[in-house]
Amino acid sequence: MHCLASPIVPLQPDVPYTDSNPNKVLWTPTSGKFPQPERAGLGASILGPQNVPMDRQNADLLAPPTTDNGEVRNFKWPFSFSHSRLTHGGWARQQNVHDMPLAADIAGVNMRLEVEQIRELHWHTAAEWAYVLKGDLRISTITSEGEVWLGDVSEGDLWYFPAGNPHSIQAKDTAAGGAEFLLIFDSGNFSEDSTFLLTDWLAHVPKSVIAKNFGLDGDLQAFDHIPEHELYIFPSLPPPEEINEDVIIPNNAPNPFTFQFSKVVPDKKLGGTVKIVDSRTFTASEKIAAAEVELEAGGLRELHWHPTQPEWTFFICGQARITLFASSSNAATYDFYPGDIAYIPPSFGHYIENIGNTVFDRSFFLSIDVFQDISLTQWLALTPPELVKAHLGFSDKLIASLSKEKQTLVK
Repeated sequence: MHCLASPIVPLQPDVPYTDSNPNKVLWTPTSGKFPQPERAGLGASILGPQNVPMDRQNADLLAPPTTDNGEVRNFKWPFSFSHSRLTHGGWARQQNVHDMPLAADIAGVNMRLEVEQIRELHWHTAAEWAYVLKGDLRISTITSEGEVWLGDVSEGDLWYFPAGNPHSIQAKDTAAGGAEFLLIFDSGNFSEDSTFLLTDWLAHVPKSVIAKNFGLDGDLQAFDHIPEHELYIFPSLPPPEEINEDVIIPNNAPNPFTFQFSKVVPDKKLGGTVKIVDSRTFTASEKIAAAEVELEAGGLRELHWHPTQPEWTFFICGQARITLFASSSNAATYDFYPGDIAYIPPSFGHYIENIGNTVFDRSFFLSIDVFQDISLTQWLALTPPELVKAHLGFSDKLIASLSKEKQTLVK
């Protein structure tokens, strides 16, 4: 607005100012425009071969904003690029540091189980945090103290397993088609193909030792049906409808390992809605916090950063844009669509903008117990005005208009 225009700031260093180019996204897959590497009088058309569908999804790579600069390692990974592991009754695909080297601290798995299918009993060295995309599941786990938790989760709900805790996952028969979910791990090196599986373990222990372990020394025939190879995902009978019919002993874990996030009422913001969950509300979740965000068309997840922890974001629907600021004049802009992943290292400044015509939905995860972020607007609003004016040349009216409360979403 003109009334908030910058005043003359005589003490500001004599340096050139940024140009007034708005640097908006030039096209989307549905805009009907033909993608070319041209912006603000720079670039030229492509004369050779071109992957048009790919370029339509990556406008800000083909024709970067003039504000992009330097080198920022790739922070986008489409699950479509991940190799799928197909089984009888399901599949799994993953993203880890080998796919996106920048993602040093968090890895993700997308998994599908048809009705009644089981992800076999297993454990791993990383903590597991799950978000249900579709369907109904039953999970089970025990702690090192022998405490148990068995629970049901549905679309939008969560579970959490600490590192090393054995667990199972089974799709119930209450939703047609079974279930699909995200698994988030607090290690970028995690691989879904390297978990400790029950069948794989016992297939590599002498039968005499197995028999002795279970108090049946000499009765080897009792163990004739241990599979030679891991089962990974396999069919079985559906779990009982009532949990009480499925438990061996009543749940006695001090904190539930499931959380009905779907029933949390979202906070309404100017540009959409947001729900946050961390160890304050989901007590068992000691290593991973999360938010579920819906941004209206034109909405913005305000400029911010997370002080000490990385962000792993999965886009469920819609079209989004992120510019990542990596310090030392390094910045890059990427576009995101359903099934894409964004990885933001600790303290890297960023925003997320809805560049589509409909609401977009995303979930993002931080490797931390309590959700933390720092808002640029709030920081400047709570900084002495003369300091802000000296840095940025903001007018008094503009400074006075800055919100002293974190906005999270704006429009």
